[in-house]
Amino acid sequence: MTVIIPVYNEKDNINAVIDVVKSVGIVQEIIVVDDFSVDGTRDLLRKRKEIKTIFHEKNRGKGAAVRSGLQIASGDIVIIQDADLEYSPKQYPQLIKPIKEKKTSVVYGSRILGKGSFLKSSYFANRFLTFLTNVLFGSHISDMETCYKVIKTELLRDLHLISSRFEIEPEITCKILKRKEKIVEIPISYTGRKKGKKIGVTDGIQAIWSLVKWKFKK
Repeated sequence: MTVIIPVYNEKDNINAVIDVVKSVGIVQEIIVVDDFSVDGTRDLLRKRKEIKTIFHEKNRGKGAAVRSGLQIASGDIVIIQDADLEYSPKQYPQLIKPIKEKKTSVVYGSRILGKGSFLKSSYFANRFLTFLTNVLFGSHISDMETCYKVIKTELLRDLHLISSRFEIEPEITCKILKRKEKIVEIPISYTGRKKGKKIGVTDGIQAIWSLVKWKFKK
């Protein structure tokens, strides 16, 4: 199993999140993709010899970081992990279980089913985008924007992802739904932080456009 951690200016959290991921005990590979941090995060990463690191030469966005990590991933399953510890890696065993039991190739960690603690703006934005996803694709998922998308590596590579920013989330979901892949949702704990990098209005509009685009794009 490979964990891909996109990072941008997370010097206060990066060592902690790597340590927690390692402590789970079931991760074979940790890939941290630094998206041109300028706060000292890169210096901390250079000291971590037990992980694989990719350093972007300019800020390209979360989607680009995920795609960079996926290129060198060697595990049979990929988990995407944000670096801010809003999501707990201790939930990995329950997230990979349906895949290991060959019930599905895709698992989403649902903050809605797990009654996560959201900022109001983030909650309603996510609920709307998830609703729109379900309307467009006839699906019944509860948390389209979740970071915890756990997917078999072969399938994730076969999606041929192209998004560079936060629109990577709807792109992954739309392409999976168009392939009629079964998405199993597992309730997860989640504590949204009040400060930090949040999806803004522009990102929300881009997400809406992405949902519509991938619905009709062949």
